[in-house]
Amino acid sequence: MSLAEELKRLRAMKGWSLRQVEDKTQKKVSNSYLYQLESGAVKEPSPNVLFELANVYDASYPGLMKLAGYMVPTKSHQKTESVAFNALNLTREEEQEVLDFVQFQRQQRKKRE
Repeated sequence: MSLAEELKRLRAMKGWSLRQVEDKTQKKVSNSYLYQLESGAVKEPSPNVLFELANVYDASYPGLMKLAGYMVPTKSHQKTESVAFNALNLTREEEQEVLDFVQFQRQQRKKRE
């Protein structure tokens, strides 16, 4: 199954229009962009878009990331993150912000090297 097919399937299961999904993401994902995703015109959406859609659809974020062609951490990485995040009592949004920040820092380090 492609990312486009999965996004279309998830929306159909909820019975929502493209505009309703836009509203549910608080306009973080426009209905026109969602249409492009579902039609396959956009092949590699940002992880932030996939995160928003996973939350709205109550779907697997790693599953959407994998369908979009991104590398998904192995279970051993997920366990380590889970233990660390549980110890800090972070919300899902805070966890994502921490992961985004770490990724940003790694990119900056690579630029300097």
